[in-house]
Amino acid sequence: MPNPQEASFTTAQIGSRIGYSTQQVRDLERLGVIPAADRGANGYRSYHERHLVALRAYRALASAIGPVPARQLMPVLIEDTVERAAERIDDLHASLAGERSRVREALRGLDVAVAESAEVFGDEDAMTIGELAQALDVRSSALRHWEREGLVHPLRTASSGTRLYGARAITVARVVAALRAGGYGIPPIARILEQLRGHALTADAQRILTDRLADLTRRSVALLGAAGALHDLLRDAPPGDEP
Repeated sequence: MPNPQEASFTTAQIGSRIGYSTQQVRDLERLGVIPAADRGANGYRSYHERHLVALRAYRALASAIGPVPARQLMPVLIEDTVERAAERIDDLHASLAGERSRVREALRGLDVAVAESAEVFGDEDAMTIGELAQALDVRSSALRHWEREGLVHPLRTASSGTRLYGARAITVARVVAALRAGGYGIPPIARILEQLRGHALTADAQRILTDRLADLTRRSVALLGAAGALHDLLRDAPPGDEP
């Protein structure tokens, strides 16, 4: 129950305090992003400070991790125990740190691809699937899967049908391995390779990963900025929510 002396807001008023439309406020309430509004005898919604705190926390989270993940997380932060809520916030920081580590590893892999792409490559330098798998530290089955998905295109010997990877196929395979290490799935990698077709493959892939690293930094800083709003949200949780 709200405190009778506590300030109350209409849907339009609380939306204007945050910069949301009345429909956005109603949608966020329906999704459980903010607690359910109190209803008067006339059926009108009445919002209070706890709703304002939840909206601020959601807006800060959305800036850091995106609107959809923020909408999925907010009901947990509102309804679960404080301990569980704190654990989920810790998971966000750990997830960003893990992704940053994968992207950096991918960039190191691309550095190798750039260095090797400048070397003179003869037919005798072509690799078998086993040799390339060992060079990339992946399984041969991964290379076969990338081939089935249309990412890497090895040549086949006429006599035995053995796969042979030439200069272009090796560079593409290195880029795919680097992007996979950076957390990219097969469909996004296919789109990236299509965009880069006919261009400086490794250099453009490096730019994509560098941009992703910069975005991770922005999200980390935004998550730090959300700390105050999240603290207010958990601080104002009812005592019964404490484990």
